Parts: sequence; structure tokens; C-alpha cells
Amino acid sequence: MKHLNRKIIYDIILSKFFFIVGLSCLIILFIIMLFLFIEGIPVLNHVSLTDFIFGTSWYPTSDHARFGILPLISASAAVTLLASLLAVPFSLAIAIYLSELAGNLIREIIKPVIEIIASIPSVIIGFFGMVVVAPFLQNNFDLDTGLNLFNAALMLAFMAVPTIASICEDAISSVPASLKEASYALGANRWQTIYHITVPAALSGIWTAIILGISRVIGETMVVLMVAGGAAIIPLSIFDPVRPLTSNIAAEMAEAAVGGPHYRALFAIGIILFIITFIFNIIADYLSGKYKFKEG
Repeated sequence: MKHLNRKIIYDIILSKFFFIVGLSCLIILFIIMLFLFIEGIPVLNHVSLTDFIFGTSWYPTSDHARFGILPLISASAAVTLLASLLAVPFSLAIAIYLSELAGNLIREIIKPVIEIIASIPSVIIGFFGMVVVAPFLQNNFDLDTGLNLFNAALMLAFMAVPTIASICEDAISSVPASLKEASYALGANRWQTIYHITVPAALSGIWTAIILGISRVIGETMVVLMVAGGAAIIPLSIFDPVRPLTSNIAAEMAEAAVGGPHYRALFAIGIILFIITFIFNIIADYLSGKYKFKEG
């Protein structure tokens, strides 16, 4: 009886502890969000919301300051789209190979390597893009600079692949073996089973992996700061230098006078990033629930 009562007390303590931890995380997140909005919203005293979002000129320190962030938004969108197009198919191919085709020895080698790649600091990847990829692009494609949208997308895709591939592999591996055996019993071959049974059953985890990978691409700062080129223009080519939202905040925050219009505009950019990542998380939750596999 005493042992049972002690176990109940432990359960109550642990449940309260985790409740407090979860509530603390929510409170901290709310405080950060509140601070972001308090510091960023006053920029609307200096520029209208329409001119801020759809303006094509970003000159915050000129005599006639202009705070149009459309070039920054388009740069972030272009880099994210191109990086996703590079990373998602490659990641899905790796995940399918590891979970369905590779032998145990190869899986035990490749899976840790992927996880090690995921732990590489972003500054190292950015440095590689600067000293290796940029000269290669400049010399082989006859470009003015190798620091451009394509370079940034390539490095971000390299960063996103381990995250997407690892989560996708876990999702595909968790598909019940009974489903695959039933498919084989009905005469389907391995590729038909993968395409019609395994991947659809794992779609919830696959979509979650893709959204998490894209969210990491959108929020990455160091790589795009180092290799994107830093030009606040709307890109017309994948080889144009660009300045995404994150790199703009990192590059200019130290120069902005606290409380000034430039300072407020940078916080407002942070609000835009917060809203974008929030939307992506909602999409991930929706897709995860929509395609969640229910056995039986």
C-alpha cells in the first residue's frame, strides 16, 4: 500500500513538473512575441503597411529613408523555394533507400553520417560556400560574383537534407510490416509496394519532415549572410545576389540606433518572419493530422 501511494505521489509530482515546464515555455514564447510586436509595430508611424510590405526600395539610412521589404521577402521566398526543390527529392530518396533497400551494414554507416552532417555548424557551411562554391560558380558560369541566390540555396539544401531525410526515414520505417506483407501477398513488387503502400502510409511524418526542413531554411541566418551576396534587389535570375530577411536583420541591427525608424523596421521584419514560421507550423500540424495513418 505504501509502495502504491509513493508511486501515485511520484506520478503527481512528475505531471505537475512537466506542466510547469510546458507552461513556462509558452510564457517565454509569448513574452518574446510581445516584445517583438512592441518594438516592431511603431514602424507604421514612419511608413504605411502597404509601402512596408510591397515597397521595392530598402534604403533605411538615406536622407529620405525607404523601408520597402519586398526585395527581402522575394529573396527569402526564392532561396527557400530553390533550396526545397533541391533538398526534398534527394532527402526522400535517401530515406526510402535507407528504410527499404539498404542492407543493415550500409544503414548503420549512412545513418550516423547523415546525423553528423546535421551537426555541422552553419558558419562552416557558409565558409565552404564562400571559399569553394562561390569561385567555382564564378569561374564556370562566367558570373560577376559567386555569392548569389543559387549558392545560398545550395548550401541551405545541404543543411536541410539531413533533417528531412532522418525524419522521413523514421516515418517510413515505422510503417507496419503487415501492410507490406499484404501487398507482396497480392502480387505487388517492391517498388509498387513502396509507391502505393509504404510512402502513402508514412505521409504524415514525411510532410512534417518537409515542413521542418523548410522552416530551418527560412530561419537560417549565417549561411545566407555569408553567401547570398547581400544585394537588396528583387532577383530575376538564380545567379543574382540577394538579401533574405534573416541576413538583413543580422547585417544591420548593430548599425541601427535604438528606438529609431531603422531599428523599428528591423523588428518589424522579425514579425514577418515570426508570422511565416507560425504559418508553416500550422501547415505542418494540419498535414500531419490529415495524413496520419490509422491502423485498422
